[in-house]
Amino acid sequence: MVADDTAGSGDRSEGEKEMDLKEDGDVEMVVPASEDPSPPEGPTEAAVEPRKWKWGVIFLCFFGFMSSIKPGEPFITPYLLSTEKNFTRQEVTNEITPVLTYSYMVVLVPAFLLTDFLRYKPVLIIQGISQVAIWILLLLGTTLLQMQFMEFFYGITMACRVAYSSYIFSMVSPTLYQRVAGYSRSAVLLGVFTSSVLGQIFISVGRVSFYTLNAISIGFVSFGLMLSMFLPWPKRSLFFNRTQNQEQKEVAEKSEVAVMNPKEKPKSRWRDSVLLQMLLELRNVVRKPNLRLWSLWWIFNSTGYYLVLFYVHILWNKVYPATENKNVYNGGVEAASTLLSAITSCAAGFVTIRWNVWSELVIGIITALQAALLLLMRTTDNIWICYAAYVLFRGFYQCLVPIATFQIASSLNKELCALVFGINTFFGTILKSIIILIFADKRGLGLEVHSQFLVYFVYFTILTVVYLVCAAVVIIRHYRNEAREGGGADKQATPTELSPVTADSEVEPLSNGNSAKA
Repeated sequence: MVADDTAGSGDRSEGEKEMDLKEDGDVEMVVPASEDPSPPEGPTEAAVEPRKWKWGVIFLCFFGFMSSIKPGEPFITPYLLSTEKNFTRQEVTNEITPVLTYSYMVVLVPAFLLTDFLRYKPVLIIQGISQVAIWILLLLGTTLLQMQFMEFFYGITMACRVAYSSYIFSMVSPTLYQRVAGYSRSAVLLGVFTSSVLGQIFISVGRVSFYTLNAISIGFVSFGLMLSMFLPWPKRSLFFNRTQNQEQKEVAEKSEVAVMNPKEKPKSRWRDSVLLQMLLELRNVVRKPNLRLWSLWWIFNSTGYYLVLFYVHILWNKVYPATENKNVYNGGVEAASTLLSAITSCAAGFVTIRWNVWSELVIGIITALQAALLLLMRTTDNIWICYAAYVLFRGFYQCLVPIATFQIASSLNKELCALVFGINTFFGTILKSIIILIFADKRGLGLEVHSQFLVYFVYFTILTVVYLVCAAVVIIRHYRNEAREGGGADKQATPTELSPVTADSEVEPLSNGNSAKA
């Protein structure tokens, strides 16, 4: 029940990100800037068929733009609470909305694996079918069960976003990953912004009904489904569909190892799979403080962020229960928040500080500001203050998404990076489901929306305290070591910029001595 939040996607990409997640992502696959592709033996893919991959990227970006245009999306909650549907606020809060998170949690892992196994396109078609199903149920559904099915399909749609964010990397050579990731993300952001503006214009200027707005939306998502059927079918993917050159290279490496170590027993095929190697390598990832910190931020802060996104429209309706459609400004607010998110996300790329020292402090300060904004949203009875607090809340979160993406991805190969973001997203979804089951679901406490925002405020406050305590420990330890070494640490700890790492940057090999890089 929230606009696609891919401003962080950041794979993705979201966030990208990897898996990012949405809205606002949303979850997106992220390919690290430090990926060091091995020199091709022949002409590069870009040199062989430059027109083919360029037109493919253009078409995919057009698909991403069009599939993001759903003018009725910011107005789903007002529509359900209006006389056109006549559901109560309690039903929407405690019985309909929770289904979205449960559905997302159940579908996320299968969608992640099927995306790679089926090579993206079928999952994008499934996403398009789910989008059409959402708006058919919104237009024709009248019962509580039908609206719960609508949220179920919404969860499928969110889980399938990973296919779009990772699809584009199968179309070009590794040297072009960063550029095309920017194109695909910009296309989705522009689509979300355009969608919100169109929806607000239809409501405030055209004065169309919510029903008509949803009918318009079903036209756009149907067109997006049609476009997905014309997408080219990639020949390769990260884990299950490696290219012939990749397989030949891996066979050659194994043969070389066998010659050097004739006594070493050959491993079974399943133990040599890239996916299994990535899972085993996660043990080393969690031992790295920087990766551990930003992964935990991704899990805990994204959980709170999406909880707010899921329920903020219900809060707006309670603060200002508009009697006329033209007085509902959800579309304009979502457009403004998307624009600010894009600006803060871009601005984060110019931040140059020593993240190994100041990460916890920066995260703690921003989390504290988000907690204050949640308290303001919970206590104010002015809808415009509530709108402004929400816009700033989203902007603060999206400011940290590219930083987290860079910090996690810069030292990992693309396969391990994708898996780390996927696991972070999955754990965050489990945590969201637990919180919703306890506090929002009818089978739990079934709190009304203002009480839920008090819970979210306490949640962010606890995170703030933890981050600031950790920041104090890290900073004190750093300056003690610096004083002990006579300032030598200061010379070694240089600022980290969110800029591409040079092509000769080293990516750590897997713990078994192999490299998962293509």
